[in-house]
Amino acid sequence: MLKENINDLLSFLVVAQERSFTKAAAKLGISQSALSHTIKALEERLNLRLLNRTTRSVALTEAGERLVQTLAPRLEEIEEELVVLNDEQNGPSGKIRISSPEYAAHYVLWPVLEKFLPQYPDIHVEVIIENSFTDIVSERYDAGIRLGEQIAKDMIAVKISPEMKMAVVASPEYFKQAAVPEIPEDLRQHKCINIKPSAARGAYAWEFKKDDREINVKVEGQLTFNTSLQSLRAALAGLGLAYLPDDLVQEYVERGELVRVLESWCPVFDGFHIYYPSRRQHKKAFALLIDALRYNR
Repeated sequence: MLKENINDLLSFLVVAQERSFTKAAAKLGISQSALSHTIKALEERLNLRLLNRTTRSVALTEAGERLVQTLAPRLEEIEEELVVLNDEQNGPSGKIRISSPEYAAHYVLWPVLEKFLPQYPDIHVEVIIENSFTDIVSERYDAGIRLGEQIAKDMIAVKISPEMKMAVVASPEYFKQAAVPEIPEDLRQHKCINIKPSAARGAYAWEFKKDDREINVKVEGQLTFNTSLQSLRAALAGLGLAYLPDDLVQEYVERGELVRVLESWCPVFDGFHIYYPSRRQHKKAFALLIDALRYNR
């Protein structure tokens, strides 16, 4: 009975994750009719309806949702322990899922992965670019990358980059038709290139600090992006002022393709951190990647 239930519960979890009998059957390597029979038999034994089915969709019932919330974390713990045992026997392996903003993925994470992965051919890293905030627990990520001050206090956070200074830049061509801003409030008279995280209701307010004065400025312009690299391209094209990490624009400033303004007002933020839930047991592969990313200077 126990073995039968475990096998059927595993099948149920796949259906719950995929929200489709067709996709779940393909993932399990069985026929759709066999999977449907398995789920029906499980529901009959439990005397519970776990799924609501229509010709186009599959949805969890309240009982089904509760069962998923109970089972998924426990099965994940078992899987992680099996991976740990395998690591001890055969060396580090497995997949690591990371949520990261675009800038950090390109300038912080990638230089490390480029050297790390060839050393560990059995470790696989999946990087999902997300500039908006993500619940890494509910989305089943192993870790996320964000600026230090953005991370919840109940997470373990490891610093992986130096402090990040911001910069306000525009092309020389732009300033041929517009005055150079002297204070942050002047930006309201300029064309600015906004950044709006995907899930945010509004664009990001540009943050400034000088001595004891702090000010956030809501700017306007023709363009809004959800990535820093697109904002950089727009600034280079002379389409307005952009608020970007200093490291991202430095080479263009040095070449004279961009002009930095309001430098004394631009704040310095705590560097990027990789963070993860404290309660989760992590595999050796994850620990190795954390050590490789750790900022020690």
